Amino acid sequence: MSIMKSSQFTSWAFTEKVHNAGLMPSFGSVGDALDYAMTEAFWSSMQIKLLNRKRWTTRVELSNATADYIKVIYNRRRRNSKLGYVSPTKYERRPALGTA
Repeated sequence: MSIMKSSQFTSWAFTEKVHNAGLMPSFGSVGDALDYAMTEAFWSSMQIKLLNRKRWTTRVELSNATADYIKVIYNRRRRNSKLGYVSPTKYERRPALGTA
């Protein structure tokens, strides 16, 4: 069997190896990895800014810290290009356009 050098072949080969190991790929099927780029960026950010900074003693403590991170840090401070580079909180508080 000749080895193809295309990214599509690599993706299929990787997916097959993951399934053969009894694992589930994190980004679905071949060719849709970019669909999860925003989600992966969120989890990466939370891993660095929250999860790696403390050892959590209970699931409740971790759950509360995660909710606080999303509400306080992520939604209030993170700028979003789709919202004109303002945070979601600032975007929601802007004056409504076209109202009298």
